[in-house]
Amino acid sequence: MPALCVLSAGKTITLAASLFTLSWTHSVERVRWEEDWRLTPAGLEIVEARVKGSGAGMEPPADAVLKNGWWTYRPTIPPREQIVLAASGATPSPWRLCAGGACLDLGATAGEPVTLEACTEPDVGTSKR
Repeated sequence: MPALCVLSAGKTITLAASLFTLSWTHSVERVRWEEDWRLTPAGLEIVEARVKGSGAGMEPPADAVLKNGWWTYRPTIPPREQIVLAASGATPSPWRLCAGGACLDLGATAGEPVTLEACTEPDVGTSKR
């Protein structure tokens, strides 16, 4: 089974998940944003994005559809080897990663960036580094 590695503060958390949702609150507009991702052989691939409103620098694209109060769309970006999340400590909420029914808050305090990537070792459910 594919696994997602979360690298933060010199440690690695390994999650047995091939699908995950990354969410956050925009630092200026205070609007909720969500992205669904999956692990593929090509890398981390975005499946869908949702934004609860619009504002400075976060307008939904022209093909977005309003569903249950969320502007929903599929971004057209290539798969990524990794996703790097800033950890400024200055935002209204941390990043939230949910996978397999469990959620982690990431980057709540100022520090090194948090990196998400496919694991290369099958040590699922462990913390190391």
